[in-house]
Amino acid sequence: MRWTLLSTGLAMLALPACFLVLSGCGGGTDAPPAAAMSASHSSPNPSNHDDPNRRPLGGVVQVRADGPSSETPARPSMPAATHPEVLIETNLGQIRLRLFPEQAPMTVDNFLANYVERGFYDDTLIHFVAPDFLIAAGGFRTDYQPIEPRAYIASEADNGLKNVRGTVAMSRDADHMDSANCQFFINVADNPSLDHQSREDAASFGYCVFGEVIEGMEVVDRISQVPTVDREKFPSTPQDQVVIKAIQRTR
Repeated sequence: MRWTLLSTGLAMLALPACFLVLSGCGGGTDAPPAAAMSASHSSPNPSNHDDPNRRPLGGVVQVRADGPSSETPARPSMPAATHPEVLIETNLGQIRLRLFPEQAPMTVDNFLANYVERGFYDDTLIHFVAPDFLIAAGGFRTDYQPIEPRAYIASEADNGLKNVRGTVAMSRDADHMDSANCQFFINVADNPSLDHQSREDAASFGYCVFGEVIEGMEVVDRISQVPTVDREKFPSTPQDQVVIKAIQRTR
């Protein structure tokens, strides 16, 4: 089935159709609910419930002058000690992420400055989970109401990084490549259908990877296996809420 993430749930991921609750997340035939997903899960799109065509709400819209070189390395080249790190504290355990500002400078800056450092993610839901696919979060309070995000940012999905197991990527509207803001997802499996393929259209542009799990992947796996239910606008959402208590920068 196709995980068409609604703007609410996954776009919930809008990844090609379903897992990111962003405004969309396209990427070929599969998309994360606001993030890119593997073909077998019909892409959920990490997108946001808002109309991706609306004007930005605030902050600075970052526009990339030139696309990354096709020779961009598949993995970050900066020494690990120089990468920012954040700790995601959930009611099921802790997850530590290392971010990649060299490959995704605008995305990392947006995640840290506009959301993490403002306490935006405190007491929010992991609203979509799919075993062997991904888990999506970042856009809804525990009462399932959306949180007003800041400005949309230009997609850096063509940075050479892949949606492999343990990586974290931005959710977006599947139909609009430059529509990511606050929602994100963590890949539970290798999801090549969510990777950048071409610049021809949003469907093939992919979802931007901007970090990876360095501790707590067992927590991610545990979350991906929790019982789920389909609520209005929230497909495949945890039956018992999985809550992000806080995301804090640790380095």
